Amino acid sequence: MSRYLLGRTIALVLTALAASLVVFVAMAVLPGDPAAIILGTGARPDTLAALRAEMGLDQPVAWRYLEWIGGFLVGDLGTSYTYSVPVADLVAQRAAVSLPLAVLALVLSTLIAIPVGVYAASRRGRAGDVATMGVAQVGVAVPNFWLGLMLVILFALTLGWLPASGFPGWEAGLLAGLEALILPALALALPQAAILARVTRSSVIETLGEDFIRTARAKGLSGEAALWRHAVPNALIPVVTIMGLQFSFLLAGTIIIENVFTLPGLGRLVFQAIAQRDLITVQSLVTLLAISVIVVNFLVDLAYAALDPRLSRGGAR
Repeated sequence: MSRYLLGRTIALVLTALAASLVVFVAMAVLPGDPAAIILGTGARPDTLAALRAEMGLDQPVAWRYLEWIGGFLVGDLGTSYTYSVPVADLVAQRAAVSLPLAVLALVLSTLIAIPVGVYAASRRGRAGDVATMGVAQVGVAVPNFWLGLMLVILFALTLGWLPASGFPGWEAGLLAGLEALILPALALALPQAAILARVTRSSVIETLGEDFIRTARAKGLSGEAALWRHAVPNALIPVVTIMGLQFSFLLAGTIIIENVFTLPGLGRLVFQAIAQRDLITVQSLVTLLAISVIVVNFLVDLAYAALDPRLSRGGAR
């Protein structure tokens, strides 16, 4: 297990460094000069050159990357061109919205999808299976931003149960913050729940056909007990994989959903930074999101090893 963990950790570090390099190079080759955008097209050449020097844009690309990644490793993400404050401060402020939103969406997706998937698998080919999987198919096809707008019309404008947009801040109270996040979390969660439900159904159906399930039934275990005691726990590995990937998709999905619901999170910050050519903010945020995806995949690998020790033994060999 220790060799497996070491190998996965080394892979995580190398992948994170490669991701940071790809993001930096992509930002460096984009057309446009951030200094010219800040000063405007009528700026004098000497003023423009001074600002470029202040921003470090006159340095070689390789040196700029080493300087940036060195600061990144110690928590210095640079200073935003637009807001003139450390990017780390912006990330800390906005993550207080985006991370709870993504976690809430993942929890809702899981709570909805796994019971639905198990229910459909236990009634394979019957009306309940067909109905739930039909709804799931529609859920896969529906864009989350359209779903968000429909949720606003129903629950905010028609019923008046929840706020339509904005975020009051956690200082207004936990309940007020959660009320503001419920609709965007549902808009993120429901399409992902549809995918997860289909994966859960397929995995449970495959497990129900295994020999150990037939043996358990032959020993007198009821179908319901065999399903929940043996089939569902053994069907969790592919489900855990999708859940890990979904957290990454949920973080990326906040870029759209936070703009639909005008939430001051990381997704909205990325959108604003791209519009304002705030390259240091964009590259730091995108790198953080990429690293979060890599870390989640690393945790999924560890969950794999915990659910099936054969994987870690195979990794050690």
